[in-house]
Amino acid sequence: MANITRIGFGQVEPNHLSGIVTGQILAQLPTADAMGDVIENGRFAKYDYATGEVNLTGKGEWMLIYNEEKLYDERKQSHKDFAMIRDKYIPGRFDMKKNDLSGAKGAMYPRLISVLLGDIYTTNCFGKNEGGADAKVTSDVDYDTVEYLCVDEKTGYLKKYENHAEEEKSNSPVFQVAKRYTMPDGQQGLKIMRIK
Repeated sequence: MANITRIGFGQVEPNHLSGIVTGQILAQLPTADAMGDVIENGRFAKYDYATGEVNLTGKGEWMLIYNEEKLYDERKQSHKDFAMIRDKYIPGRFDMKKNDLSGAKGAMYPRLISVLLGDIYTTNCFGKNEGGADAKVTSDVDYDTVEYLCVDEKTGYLKKYENHAEEEKSNSPVFQVAKRYTMPDGQQGLKIMRIK
């Protein structure tokens, strides 16, 4: 067994994401506090317009978080170095009191993209990074044997699709591993296609 291990934050290579072409992109709601202080590319969430936040508990469809990467020194940084980190954001003008520049944590507004049946993308985002851009993250996804993935409804990260009886009851999308691959920086990744 060779579980997928990555260094840094989750990455996405959008091979064939039709939501980008059709404009099925939503990015006007802040993340719920329950989503945590780090939002990685490759995680899934729901655009819960009724509550006014991006969360894991809304009634809508699971959408892929794929933010534009903001890297400030491309000689030293790569895709693995980017994630939305709450304490790097300051409150917007509607959240602040006049002349309050205290640097309090701000709201993060992730970009969510619909992943439709037949869409293909490459990712290594299988599990939460809790240590930063240089942290090592080992997942429970076996690079050599995994065939199907689905969204873990508690975390929003992709996981092995094992318990078909339980997972069929959920509204999680299901992905088939099409190819064992690498990310642009050479780390292990999986090219996956949505089949349900």
